[in-house]
Amino acid sequence: MITTPLRILLVEDNEADVILTRRTIRKIVEKPEIWVVDNLASCRERMVNFVPDVVISDYNLPTCTGLEVMQLVQSIDGSVPFIFLTGTVNDEELAANTILAGAWGYILKKHMDDLEQRLKPLLKKVVFNITAKDDLRERLRENRIAVNQIYDYLDSLKSDNKEQKENINKIRRNLSRFDLGDDDREI
Repeated sequence: MITTPLRILLVEDNEADVILTRRTIRKIVEKPEIWVVDNLASCRERMVNFVPDVVISDYNLPTCTGLEVMQLVQSIDGSVPFIFLTGTVNDEELAANTILAGAWGYILKKHMDDLEQRLKPLLKKVVFNITAKDDLRERLRENRIAVNQIYDYLDSLKSDNKEQKENINKIRRNLSRFDLGDDDREI
């Protein structure tokens, strides 16, 4: 079971499929937060206010296509993984085009009895990417600490000489290219 809580936006209009998909997700993810929408306007609102970790969408919806949903999601946040869960069958070109357009996966509803085995690796990949981002954030934090320590060292230098002051300020300006904060200290 995935223990990392996931925020999932499910774009689906069929209530039976919503129930089955939610049940399956809860078997895979320990603490999922799932929102269900069935149109572009609601999807946009949830993308902005819910900020999901992954979007799972049907392809055939009453007011739009899954491709339109994916384009909307990508326009708001291109880093959000997108998975199709659809009843559209026997269209290998459609499946290939959705993957080429940026979908992470394409699961046919005819495999709903096997949904857990098909969805689980895709959700594990989502968690892996979330963890990778956390690692990047940790490295950025560590770099920020190093920059702060250099600033502290520069602050401790006592320079009476105008040339030394100018050199220290040049170092500070160069450091500011790597600095993640708004620190514009001058001597």
